[in-house]
Amino acid sequence: MAHRRRPLAIALALNTAVLIVEIAGGVSANSLSLVVDGIHNVSDEVALAFLVLAYTLRTGVSSRLLRTANLFNSMGLLAISVFLVWQVIERLREPTPVLGVVPIVAGLLGALGNWGVARVLREPSRADGAIRLAYVHNLGDTLLSLAPVAAGILVLVSGHSFFDPAIALGIAVIIVATTVRSIAPAHQELLWPPAVVCGHADDGKLTKPREVL
Repeated sequence: MAHRRRPLAIALALNTAVLIVEIAGGVSANSLSLVVDGIHNVSDEVALAFLVLAYTLRTGVSSRLLRTANLFNSMGLLAISVFLVWQVIERLREPTPVLGVVPIVAGLLGALGNWGVARVLREPSRADGAIRLAYVHNLGDTLLSLAPVAAGILVLVSGHSFFDPAIALGIAVIIVATTVRSIAPAHQELLWPPAVVCGHADDGKLTKPREVL
């Protein structure tokens, strides 16, 4: 299990760094696109933390606990996203100056960090369905983290801060849509279907997947 725990711990550390850089940069530069993308990484943080826990505990973590945790995590992410959409609408009504260079730099660092997470998880994902989900998700996050970069470039080129909240709205819509799609179908058992759980014993705890997605 240690051979999978180590890359998961590295991935968690990288994701934590991305989260801090994007949220701190977003707050300091008044960039909602960075803040929204950073908040999105909170869901990745929880998922990776539980995977690390699953490969650290001798008995693993129960799949029921994982499903419950992911439900509350997803609902929390939805609530935060709705609040951020309201903030975006307010910002569109009353534009606030945005320091465009910050979302460019922080967004590039975020994309690099998400790519690093995916790169670290690529090898263990071949034999573990749950890690595979995290790997694929972070590949998508790499592209999503480039949205604040586009916002920063547009702000710098045009001189109008309107583009930052506009792109932030697009990111929030993507987050809400993908989250709802993940938790809505009951037959998929939220984000942790039985076919993609991992762990130590086949007794309701996390078990080795029967197939890799």
